[in-house]
Amino acid sequence: MLKAITKPNLRTLSGLIQRFQSTLVVAEHNNDTLTPITLNAITAANKLGGEVSCLVAGTNCAKVAEQLSQVEGVKKVLVAQHDVYKGFLPEELTPLILATQQQFNFTHICAGASAFGKNLLPRVASKLDVAPISDIIEIKSPDTFVRTIYAGNALSTVKCNEKVKIFTVRGTSFESAKQGGSATSEQVSPAAPVGISEWLEQNLTKSDRPELTSAKVVVSGGRGLKSGENFKLLYDLADKLNAAVGASRAAVDAGYVPNDMQVGQTGKIVAPELYIAVGISGAIQHLAGMKDSKTIVAINKDPEAPIFQVADFGLVADLFKAVPEMIETLKK
Repeated sequence: MLKAITKPNLRTLSGLIQRFQSTLVVAEHNNDTLTPITLNAITAANKLGGEVSCLVAGTNCAKVAEQLSQVEGVKKVLVAQHDVYKGFLPEELTPLILATQQQFNFTHICAGASAFGKNLLPRVASKLDVAPISDIIEIKSPDTFVRTIYAGNALSTVKCNEKVKIFTVRGTSFESAKQGGSATSEQVSPAAPVGISEWLEQNLTKSDRPELTSAKVVVSGGRGLKSGENFKLLYDLADKLNAAVGASRAAVDAGYVPNDMQVGQTGKIVAPELYIAVGISGAIQHLAGMKDSKTIVAINKDPEAPIFQVADFGLVADLFKAVPEMIETLKK
């Protein structure tokens, strides 16, 4: 006999489906502290329903595993430690994730949409013969995701029918997972070294300012600053605001600042409490990287600059006069 499916029955069915979901979040870290975007990925994973596990792979990452075990929403922390994971090379991490997937049979695998996640998960997806979904900003259901296209000017809703859903998460679109968890920890055996690449060294730029993608205040400069030396104006302003300093692609391409400061579609995605755009016209590629900021302030001498269309507060003025005045005011 066929039985009609009523709305209560649909809700029950949906709950049963979610109960069978299981998600693996690949943690990004430096063997000492967890990278904040992993907490955003955990929040996204919890929206899928079912159990959330985290994989921590490194050379000496017990401290990171302990941090993760205290994150709300995490059921289990899987830990793999081996010298081969020095540098977190995707060639070495991929076999570990494949072995973990074979053991636990997760329905979803995700990571933050950072350089780490974008470098690793496409390789994992290729090995599993599934199509990955990049940079999601919303989860509609366990098989339906929303991501931006056309530099953020349109939204695409993607239904994924793959046996394993693999995706990266835009950190600015999901809140950070809170503390308050009590996850169990389990050691997993490292995969056999692949040996096709070797980690040599990493040279990090040291700065007393906050990291660009996690700063609450960001001051960014564009081609209007005219030279790299003039970025000192922004550094002085940022120091008064305890802010990170970013730049538009035009400023980076002109050689004013290094490319790790670039904000935009092909740079870093930021969503601070306050974003101050100085001498930035507001090209569509730049807006894609900062338009989710809570409050946007624009300073530009061109009243027709596109940046003013997204700004909450706009100042039409010469930046070489306006910024020093702001610095003097903040000194008082």
